[in-house]
Amino acid sequence: MLLFPAIDLYDHKVVRLVKGDYAQMTVYSEDPLGTAKDIEAMGGRWLHLVDLEGAKDGTTPNFDVVSSIAKETGLNIEIGGGIRSFETIDKYLSAGVSRVILGTKAVTDKAFLEEAVAKWGEKIAVGVDAKDGKVAVKGWLEVLDVDMFDFLLNLRDMGVKTAIVTDISRDGAMKGTNLPLYDKLSGLQGIDITASGGVSTLDDLRALKKMDIYGAILGKAMYNGAIKLEDALKLVNEG
Repeated sequence: MLLFPAIDLYDHKVVRLVKGDYAQMTVYSEDPLGTAKDIEAMGGRWLHLVDLEGAKDGTTPNFDVVSSIAKETGLNIEIGGGIRSFETIDKYLSAGVSRVILGTKAVTDKAFLEEAVAKWGEKIAVGVDAKDGKVAVKGWLEVLDVDMFDFLLNLRDMGVKTAIVTDISRDGAMKGTNLPLYDKLSGLQGIDITASGGVSTLDDLRALKKMDIYGAILGKAMYNGAIKLEDALKLVNEG
């Protein structure tokens, strides 16, 4: 299992939201590059970045932060948040990002997703944000009548290799991750599932690893001290 330490960006700062609520935002650092370098120094290999401003309006206001992290660290970077054009995908990949995560656009524009996958292959991932089993979009501000599991099957059949699945109800709430959900999803063949939202303890990571799920994102628990990144990396890299 891969571990993806997360940096959520807003106004060039490292922040976290509770359940996707922009009104419940905590600033953890005003130096995202320094945070990324710390993660790399502790042995991190991947970094999960989200532009929260971009998620709302489809722009790239934190692009210079992402670009500097790509240039000044050796981390593999995946980035999501408001990526809704081929130009933006190319912009990020050209800056050294390893993988681009499509969210709202992947749900609402099948033709766009198909063309992106045809052009960039495994560099295109899809973020599947779920609320009560349905897919949410636009920075979690809108819930659609689209079944999450059916959507994942469609993504796989379309050639998408990686999906980041977030249970909004658990994200940033420190109530543990939705293990039954990820246990079910771990059985999907042909698409790699990354668990996101609510990882609060090493036991959460231990359980996800036992499921043989592809990856897990570590966010708030890393910032508030509930999980030490060094311990999390050691756990996922064992065996």
